[in-house]
Parts: sequence; structure tokens; C-alpha cells
Amino acid sequence: MRTCSVTGTSLALVPPLGFTCNDRWLKRSRLDYWKAENIEIFENADIFENTLSTTEAAFYFFSSKAKTSYSELTFSAHSWLIFGSETNGLPESFFQRWPDRFATIPMLPASRCLNLATSVGIVLYEALRQHNFLSLRETESSGNV
Repeated sequence: MRTCSVTGTSLALVPPLGFTCNDRWLKRSRLDYWKAENIEIFENADIFENTLSTTEAAFYFFSSKAKTSYSELTFSAHSWLIFGSETNGLPESFFQRWPDRFATIPMLPASRCLNLATSVGIVLYEALRQHNFLSLRETESSGNV
């Protein structure tokens, strides 16, 4: 949430989540870090999958099982960056349906995967860098965060 907040990026959550949305720590973090309500919570992975099927925006999945590096991708200003849970990863149906949309963050072989927040930060900032951080400069000048 914090990374999305400081970059003005929308966040979509797909249950099951590793937390509850009424958790007091989550509420505290939302007060501290979430200036704009840019959170969408889908009911389940099937509904999210249907949304992806109908979107015109580019979307990419990130997994340690992928072969393509995230740095080889070209992101649009409205790309969806999709990460799985730290414990379960992404649904197998996503791999089967969109195998060409998977990328990874290179790591040493046999290494434990990066945590979710670190992975999101690496890829999100690469996507922003590819657009010269324009969305951050526009947000600064408009006063919206």
C-alpha cells in the first residue's frame, strides 16, 4: 500500500488476502499512507481473471517461475502489474491462459524469493522510469497525492 500511495498508483486486491481489511494495523497504515482511495477489492480470482480478459490495457504477471526478465518488458502508462501471494504465488490458470505475459526478477539460483513489497517496488519503479517518472511530476505539480 505504501509504495502505491507514494507513486499515485491504483491497487487491486484479490482474495484470499493475508490480512483482513478491517484489521486495525491496516486501518492505521491507510490513514498514514493512503491519501487517495485507489483500492479496488475483487471478490475472487475468477472475477479478476474476467476483468483481465476484457481490459485493453497491457498486463504482466511476475513469478519466480518465468524466464523473461522484467527489464525486458515495455510498460505502458496504464499497465497492470500482477503479483501473487508470497506463499502461494499466482493461480495456475493464469500461467495456462497467458504464458507469454510472465516475467521474473532475476535472482541467484536456489535463492529464496524476494518479499512481495520489494518485488512490487522493483517492477513498479522500472515501469515509472520507462516513462521518465512523468506521473510523479504531474502529481507533484497538481498537488494531488
